[in-house]
Amino acid sequence: MNQDDYFFCGIGGSGMLPLAMIVQARGGRIEGSDRSRDQGRTPEKFAWLEAHGVTLHPQDGSGVTRADQTVVATGAIEDTVPDIGAAKRVGARIVTRPELLSRLFNAAPTSIGVAGTSGKSTITGMIAWILHRAGREPTVMNGAVMKNFADADHPFASALIGGPDLFVSEVDESDGSIARYDPTVAVVSNISLDHKSMEELRDLFGGFTGRGAKAVLNLDNVETQALAQSLPVDKVITFALGEESATLNAHDLAPLPTGMRFSLTELGGTPLPVVLNVPGAHNVANALAAIGAVRAIGVPLEQAVAALETFAGIRRRMEVVGTAGGVTVIDDFAHNPDKIAATLKTLHAFDGRLLILFQPHGFGPLRLMQREFIDGFAGLMREDDVLLMPEPVYFGGTTDRSVGSEDIAAGVRAAGRKAEALASREACGERLLDLARPGDRIIVMGARDDTLSVFAAGLLNRLADPLTD
Repeated sequence: MNQDDYFFCGIGGSGMLPLAMIVQARGGRIEGSDRSRDQGRTPEKFAWLEAHGVTLHPQDGSGVTRADQTVVATGAIEDTVPDIGAAKRVGARIVTRPELLSRLFNAAPTSIGVAGTSGKSTITGMIAWILHRAGREPTVMNGAVMKNFADADHPFASALIGGPDLFVSEVDESDGSIARYDPTVAVVSNISLDHKSMEELRDLFGGFTGRGAKAVLNLDNVETQALAQSLPVDKVITFALGEESATLNAHDLAPLPTGMRFSLTELGGTPLPVVLNVPGAHNVANALAAIGAVRAIGVPLEQAVAALETFAGIRRRMEVVGTAGGVTVIDDFAHNPDKIAATLKTLHAFDGRLLILFQPHGFGPLRLMQREFIDGFAGLMREDDVLLMPEPVYFGGTTDRSVGSEDIAAGVRAAGRKAEALASREACGERLLDLARPGDRIIVMGARDDTLSVFAAGLLNRLADPLTD
């Protein structure tokens, strides 16, 4: 069977596109389909894929015609998707994205897996940049665009094509696929409620770190601290903000308008001054995790720090879209309580009202974390901040829709903060423009929807030219 012919179902997805590019770079022929393409969404992405040698088909099964194709599906693929039905009819092999990615990852002599509830994409991007600058030629699989590697030819730089000997990847616990990865270095940024119960999460992360030769763990998080204590001392590299017992310790944190300044100490050594060009204490923690990972494979500390000072960030991670009429628009991936908290704390380090648009990434997470969402917004919003919520992203299929955006907004209002749920994102956009005044910051939050960035850019255009249709 010819295994060089791949068909990616949902090839435009944040996890699929970079994987397809890595497989192509290793000699695979790539075809694919995407529902977003069929619906006319993000056409520039699909034009870029075609320009880079990918053959695209409608997502109607017409592209899957041969038994020698390997059809790559997301972990949660349904048999009702026509491409999967076609694959079964013609006898094509079906593999899930995690199966294919973990196979490539585990084949590398040295591998770094980055896991955790929050910070994965940023830590992965930081590791990628350090290793790239160190001349280590890593192959990197990220779930988000790494701005250091993005240019006119590579606008969707969520993968870095390097050699086969060193593989760095973001690793997902939400679908349980973390159990497939056998890392040389296992990084866990933090563990908190997101998609699974805490009991399930402890099993998954415990297994992941147990399989690694080294584990890089956060002492500031109760769950990862417990993991660190359960492993042999010589296997663990720890990091923390201000915790002297950590292998890597950051102290004297000071916020800058576009970043952070701090002092870094490694195992009681001489403190090193560090300046990051990404804001927030959470990004200091992310930087420590990245340094821990590269130290585990022999990159000198000073070299790691020097690279981090030119780390440009990750697309849609508190990304400033621009300022118009005295109002700044920020595009952000925050979608669970921890990420939202990190964003609000970072933004509140500086003055200015926050006008928050939060588009939930599904009805399931709202139902699972209703109380955490309400408590998070109510606890971190200031008196004059405003939260606006459209209904969750819904791409079809069967799902329990018993908890919606109004349930969250009502809970936030009951706690004494301003929150509204509106019927559509467009209605929220109009309301934001009505409310906005000089000195405000509009933050567009949400995941699993590429059009949020287009929406944020549209708000900026409307602010710059109020007559824009």
